[in-house]
Amino acid sequence: MAQQETDERINVEDEEFVVDTEHCEERETAHRERGTSRPITVVGNPVLHKECKDVTEFDDDLARLIDDMFASQRTAEGVGLAANQIGVDLKVFVYDCPDDEGVRHVGAVCNPVLEELAPEDRVLDDSNEGCLSVPTAYAPLARPDYAVVRGQDAKGNPIKVRGTGYFARCLQHETDHLYGYLYIDRLSKRDRKDALRQMAEGTPRYETVPNG
Repeated sequence: MAQQETDERINVEDEEFVVDTEHCEERETAHRERGTSRPITVVGNPVLHKECKDVTEFDDDLARLIDDMFASQRTAEGVGLAANQIGVDLKVFVYDCPDDEGVRHVGAVCNPVLEELAPEDRVLDDSNEGCLSVPTAYAPLARPDYAVVRGQDAKGNPIKVRGTGYFARCLQHETDHLYGYLYIDRLSKRDRKDALRQMAEGTPRYETVPNG
């Protein structure tokens, strides 16, 4: 997800959730320094428009992919990145994202599944959203301001990640990617057309993969 220029209403125990707010700088730096930055795939590339394959091998290759994803995310100045955004057909995303309280969250999720919120727990936030795969474009998109994602860590252990505000938007955005959806797919036809116009008129600040 591109960088963008509460209160919790669900009563859950903290220990149920992964701790992703500690040693953020050290963990992100270690991943990034081991990794190699790759160019970003953009809308129209087939890998972005289909559901990715499940991660079944939690091995050194996966660890290297996650390192490369952190390096690529930093190069593109993003706050979240899905594997298919660097052309890899696997269900994994990484994030380095603040919530609305300014708390930094850093981590990786394999095989994410977004939990459905009960209607009474859904409070929509219609802030602007952007995407590294739709460079230079932004559009308002209503999403719940609280999100819970279940998945696995890089070693295959089950994890659960929760986010509020901007971080909740990031978790939903990156999970969408791995099921073949870009945020512009959730816009009206008019707003989608406007976002694509913005992209056509802009110049990305990072390397992208040409389509076609």
